[in-house]
Amino acid sequence: MALDKRFIGREYGPYSYTVGAEKLREFALAVGGARPGAGTPGEPPPHVSPLLYDAQAAKAGPYGDLIAFPSFAVVFAVRPFSAAIADPELAVNMLMLVHGEQELEFLDVMRPGDVMTTTGRIENIFDKARMSFLVVSSESRNQHGKTVVKGTWTAVIRG
Repeated sequence: MALDKRFIGREYGPYSYTVGAEKLREFALAVGGARPGAGTPGEPPPHVSPLLYDAQAAKAGPYGDLIAFPSFAVVFAVRPFSAAIADPELAVNMLMLVHGEQELEFLDVMRPGDVMTTTGRIENIFDKARMSFLVVSSESRNQHGKTVVKGTWTAVIRG
């Protein structure tokens, strides 16, 4: 069943997320390939920048604090997309949904203590090859009102 195009422009959010230092470290080590040990996220592989996990190195670095691995933004920036696909009025058939694609545009770094506020909207709904496509945009701003991350999320609902 095709999605109703009258939902184009529907907005979701705001959603708030406070960035934590330990979450940043754990994420950087997990995606960097650290081998977890008993009760620890593991030792950082040599190719992972200490700016992502070592507070002392980060304080001496160009940003003055730990910074987030860029794809950490998915943790909070996906919320409008998640809300859209779960919106009962839109009636997405979750059993037929597959991840289409996502794009993230990074405009600033994320630091511990940042309070990210994310809003989003349905940008487009279209049909192609017996499938429906749902495109949701998101924008995440920090506590200073600066846009840090913009996202575009696409779901494909197989027909």
